[in-house]
Amino acid sequence: MTNEKKNLDVVGHRKVFYCISCTLIALFIVLTFVLGLNVDIMFKGGTIMTYSYTGDINTDDVQDVVTEVLDQKSTVTKGENAATKQTTVKIQLSSTGGINEVKQNELQSALEEKFADNELALFESSDVNASNGMDFFLKCLVAVIFAAIVTIIYIGFRFKKIGGISAGVFSVVALLHDLCMVYGCFVICRFDINANFMAVLLTILGYSINATIIIYDRIRENQNLKGSKLELEELVNLSVTQTLGRSIHTTVTTVMAMSVVCVVCTLYGVSSIISFAFPLIIGMLAGVYSSNCIAPTLWVLWRRHAENNPKNKSKGTAKKTGRR
Repeated sequence: MTNEKKNLDVVGHRKVFYCISCTLIALFIVLTFVLGLNVDIMFKGGTIMTYSYTGDINTDDVQDVVTEVLDQKSTVTKGENAATKQTTVKIQLSSTGGINEVKQNELQSALEEKFADNELALFESSDVNASNGMDFFLKCLVAVIFAAIVTIIYIGFRFKKIGGISAGVFSVVALLHDLCMVYGCFVICRFDINANFMAVLLTILGYSINATIIIYDRIRENQNLKGSKLELEELVNLSVTQTLGRSIHTTVTTVMAMSVVCVVCTLYGVSSIISFAFPLIIGMLAGVYSSNCIAPTLWVLWRRHAENNPKNKSKGTAKKTGRR
């Protein structure tokens, strides 16, 4: 007896996959309005003040002083000046007009009084224009759109035998699904929408499309081998089953490495890297899901819709009549 591996019924469970994805996206939209977005200063504009100090300073105490003097929220982070090796504390304040000199002096006096033993002194102060952040965002958006167009064209030519353009379109739909999952991670985890957000999105675009192309390649290969022996649904289920192990192994390896990065950054309090590494993990996991459960099943639906289209049926009949 030969034990044949049972194929996963991915196409048969497509409605479950679509419901899960649509529910999550709807949840992220609701949470955006309920919780709001933590938008970085580079997109909102404001003032960044950096102070050098000695000893140890609690960032929560610094925030309390800022709130008391300026009556507004702030983001406070510790760091180190690469040139002087001095420890620094950076205060970011979001405002369209910046913080005037009088307010800055009041804040500095209050901080020097609060942290008199730490020799706190103003190292640098600068205003950030929100237009710079928007320019960066628009450039990244152009890059995403360009990548999507190139992907559709490439898959259109590479997989012409399986309806290349439609395969390319649904691979891009899967990519948009992954980007939504990354966005949801930033909303739920309260990470700032900043350069890290754009970097994760662009990274996921390249990572996720790879798994989708491998599945399309296996579909094409099985179609050449099996011919008309398998229905379209069976063909896709077989192809996904054959490539799923590889997709999982590849993703798990990368996710494990990024998980180590997250653990180390958590232990050492490097929040700036966590806001890149953790959403990247979510994007990778979403990429495996969408590549195996979203893109190929949508492609099957489209192919069935095209086959049932009266215009296509009439063309097929005309071809058969012509041959006779």
